[in-house]
Amino acid sequence: MKRIAFLMFFTAMLATPLCNSGGIAQTHSTSPEAAAIKALMVEATDAFNSHDAKAWAHLCTPDAQLVTVRGESMKGVAEIEKGLATIFDGRGRAARLKTLDIAVRFVRPDVALAHVMNEMSGVTASDGRALPPHRELSVRVVVKEQGAWRITAFHNTIVQP
Repeated sequence: MKRIAFLMFFTAMLATPLCNSGGIAQTHSTSPEAAAIKALMVEATDAFNSHDAKAWAHLCTPDAQLVTVRGESMKGVAEIEKGLATIFDGRGRAARLKTLDIAVRFVRPDVALAHVMNEMSGVTASDGRALPPHRELSVRVVVKEQGAWRITAFHNTIVQP
């Protein structure tokens, strides 16, 4: 009976969405540290969907680097905040992310890689026409400093269908 109860609990945990950003994140690691990193990824998605560049940049280390799908590189919190604000004021004015998957792999106890698959919609081209939704895979290096996980590197790429 205990085994059945455990299996039911485990199955329910796997089926429970870990994202409140409109998507379902699969549980690849169930440690409390992995859960904290996944929560950080959800917070970043929520800040993006709110077009809150300051909140997104606040999730980064002071020396973080962000590289967009277009190859734009931003280094440091102030530059990331300014770059994201520019995107939100332009081609990303109506942009929305839907998280499809988050996978966490620890390199060390205080360093991890997060692979995040999102569906992006609402982006416009430079001529103002709406672009079709597409999938993006971001690789994020996160570090634990003073008890909190922060993004220190972010690289995003469009996933071909």
